[in-house]
Amino acid sequence: MSKPVTVFECQNCGYASAKWLGRCPDCGSWNSFVEEKRSRTGEGPAVRRGESVATRLTDVAIETFPRIVTRNPEFDRVLGGGLVPGALVLLGGEPGAGKSTLLLQIAKSLQQEGRKVLYISGEESVQQIKIRADRLEGADDSTSPASGSEIYLLAESNLEQILSAIEDVKPAAIVVDSVQTAYSETLDSAPGSVSQVRHVAMQFLNIAKTRNLPVFLIGHITKDGSIAGPKALEHIVDVVLYFEGERRQNHRIIRAVKNRFGAANEVGIFEMTSRGLVPVANPSSLFLLERDKISPGSAVVCAMEGTRPLLVEIQALVVATQYGTARRVATGVDYNRITVLVAMLEKQLGIQMGGCDIYVNAAGGLEIDEPGSDLGIFAAVLSSFRNRALPSQTVLLGELSLSGDVRPIHQAHARVREAAAMGFGKCILPAGNLPLVDPVEGIELISVNTVSQLSDLLFS
Repeated sequence: MSKPVTVFECQNCGYASAKWLGRCPDCGSWNSFVEEKRSRTGEGPAVRRGESVATRLTDVAIETFPRIVTRNPEFDRVLGGGLVPGALVLLGGEPGAGKSTLLLQIAKSLQQEGRKVLYISGEESVQQIKIRADRLEGADDSTSPASGSEIYLLAESNLEQILSAIEDVKPAAIVVDSVQTAYSETLDSAPGSVSQVRHVAMQFLNIAKTRNLPVFLIGHITKDGSIAGPKALEHIVDVVLYFEGERRQNHRIIRAVKNRFGAANEVGIFEMTSRGLVPVANPSSLFLLERDKISPGSAVVCAMEGTRPLLVEIQALVVATQYGTARRVATGVDYNRITVLVAMLEKQLGIQMGGCDIYVNAAGGLEIDEPGSDLGIFAAVLSSFRNRALPSQTVLLGELSLSGDVRPIHQAHARVREAAAMGFGKCILPAGNLPLVDPVEGIELISVNTVSQLSDLLFS
């Protein structure tokens, strides 16, 4: 029996050393090393000189594998068109957001395609998973007697036992809920530690690549919203997905932060129902609910989320401050951007807003972080300040510079087309975006060059 080896590991970045160091040479943190004992059997095989051979790029043979369609259009969109065989997908989000429910639905979709799925849970028993599965749409469908017959459940946290079950079941897809609860007996550290999370992730990465099957890892998040564990976990996996949206809202947003097989920052919109997460066919209508009455401080912008245009209502409230210092509160939009736009408004239009509290909100709980919404935010703040509503059925597009110029935006045609499809009759956009690549019928395009011109156009 081999003797355990003592190592010192940084709890911030995972840097390992044979001796204790006062400062980590990798991340620079002080006094972050913790002593751990590892078994020599848990170490990987030694790499012998000459085993790895460099290959010319033109000599590499590529095997084409079609993507696996999950029958969930929003989830397929986020992944870039479907699952890639051999992909390691990490899904993170707040407790109760619906991570386990979504992947159980994906497991059902895969087994309906004749693929055997192994669902591994370290947080629930198999009876609890079965109760949740029965609530999902079609889980007890009598017209599909084989429904769920190819989904295998395993309530286990021990990595060695999980690997043994994978050898027995030989699944076509694996779901692990969650990666922080799994642990290996070869390491003496506790489950969820830096070394355990990294070791478990590397084992599932090896399974995904050698067996050419997709593996889903559910990850816990910290208070600041990032996935718990070392940052190396997000570097190891192929796809990183995050749940977004207010928990008090019925809709959920899944954003691809990293995707080696598709576009990053792509989003999928879902609605939480008693039957699980249901894809939303028309997301723009979801964020424009209860907008029958147009009031001052309300403007509609079209933000690009990945390759998808979404119409979102921007709400602004400008009131006289009751304290010595004016407040600036932003929800769903960048606070620093609001400060810059208000300063530019004061400079270009000569309006003093130092004695006003300004509150800006993106309706529906969506996070907007692109400059193409500057014109709508500017118009909403100005509308609330003057207490005059903007023209009805109008969408505003444009990026603003510090000099007050309206700069062109990317994908203007897709935004205008989405506005026309939602029934808007006017669109105010930068003059640099006209003419459009293809004309869009049913909507009037109005170009502006400066914020002064926009003010005269809206409040003449």
